[in-house]
Amino acid sequence: MASVTPSLTPSIGAATGTLPAPRRRDSESIRVLVVDDHVLYRRGLELVLSQEPDIDIVGEASDGSEAIRRTEELLPDVVLMDVRMPKHSGIEACTAIKELVPSTKIVMLTISDEESDLYEAVRAGANGYLLKDVPGEQIADGLRAVYAGQSLISPSMASKLLSEFAVMIKKHEERPALLVPRLTERELEVLKLVARGMANKDIAKALFISENTVKNHVRNILDKLQMHSRMEAAMYAVREKILDLPDGSRR
Repeated sequence: MASVTPSLTPSIGAATGTLPAPRRRDSESIRVLVVDDHVLYRRGLELVLSQEPDIDIVGEASDGSEAIRRTEELLPDVVLMDVRMPKHSGIEACTAIKELVPSTKIVMLTISDEESDLYEAVRAGANGYLLKDVPGEQIADGLRAVYAGQSLISPSMASKLLSEFAVMIKKHEERPALLVPRLTERELEVLKLVARGMANKDIAKALFISENTVKNHVRNILDKLQMHSRMEAAMYAVREKILDLPDGSRR
């Protein structure tokens, strides 16, 4: 895999098209573990991110196995990880980390624009998927957005994910209805807003509930659906046509 040096070109907004999450104070810095098998790229990435006052690089790893061990040891807020690495791939490491340290967010940063890698990353529980050609500042904004509870996908990959949504919907229409876990009315409301890309604080305002209550609902939704991430839940909502259900409907 070719190495790519992070760009220092400024960017406007996060890759999702939403405004980046506000920068945090130094005392509340986002603790990040950087994982990539190319040492020069790793060093360049750390150099770029170390310029951000609210981001603290707490460690690094060179392969998926080391990423799992270091995550258990350091308990970072966010793991920024390559997809294709020796020993254990980023996808395999993502799955293991989500099981061992579910509170840690994971952003896949890769040169791969293959749809299969994106879908596998989503299924493994990744909270974000960025290509290595994005500007360095956009990577920092992405870390802030994911830490704040948002999902993140590079614009070029988002269109591919939407195409996958369309295929999933068509397959769903062609197969018999499946039994799905029963969600409460409030959980359905929250899931609809999650699928629209809204952050927890915005969902809280829309539903006139606390942000902690939203977090509890999201956790219950993921538990019931046996899913790892908001992004995966959003894909489920599109596939099952939950966005089209009238308010007050129950599954």
